Amino acid sequence: MNTLTYKGYIGSIEVSEDDNCLFGKVLDLPNNTLISYEGETVAELREDFHTSVDDYLAMCEAEGIEPHKSYSGALNVRLTPDLHSQVAALAKQAGISINAFIKKAVQNQIAAML
Repeated sequence: MNTLTYKGYIGSIEVSEDDNCLFGKVLDLPNNTLISYEGETVAELREDFHTSVDDYLAMCEAEGIEPHKSYSGALNVRLTPDLHSQVAALAKQAGISINAFIKKAVQNQIAAML
């Protein structure tokens, strides 16, 4: 899936053949929060995405509420007990926390795939 990013928000890009337009919504927000946008060209879609995010942030500021983000940065990873033990041992050997070890492993995997 193609996406747009702006100010830490990630938005989808979808096509409506019936309406002959592009549209999308900000991904991974709580069910009660919807930020949507549309355009006839990619440039218009991107501009409306930026405007929609800016409007959402302005509304949050005006109402004194904390805006939701697409991703918080916290991730709960489920491992088998055996794998958890191996990660803990390797992290200790490297002199880093389990969290730092997993973060580095994910960074290395992303770098290898890009």
